[in-house]
Amino acid sequence: MEDIAWMDILGMNESQLDDIRFVGYSYVKQGKYDIALTFFEALTVLSKNNAYDLQTLGALHLQKGDNMSALNYLERALKIDPQHSGTKLNRVKALFALGYKRQAIESAHALLTDPSQTIANHAQALIASHS
Repeated sequence: MEDIAWMDILGMNESQLDDIRFVGYSYVKQGKYDIALTFFEALTVLSKNNAYDLQTLGALHLQKGDNMSALNYLERALKIDPQHSGTKLNRVKALFALGYKRQAIESAHALLTDPSQTIANHAQALIASHS
């Protein structure tokens, strides 16, 4: 399938995408995940390689219990930004939720030395709760 330049067709710019992200994130903060999903799904069509949009979609799907979709979006985000610790941690959660325990534990162990103590602590807690 040919890539469609939706930004050009719609006459949109990055500033307008930022406005859509802001509105989508506002719905996330309100706990209105279904509405937020719509905004972030649109963003991934308009701006295909934005790690933040993919990370957020992964987290939203994880929150809603759609773990396979979450894993898909999180892995796409990690291809763009392989060092993002929050995305790695959410990937571990999705892996555990899908029953991929060995892979989840390996990934969680890699986060134990993360510079963010919060990420490292969450990784340790996930390992402990699934051992």
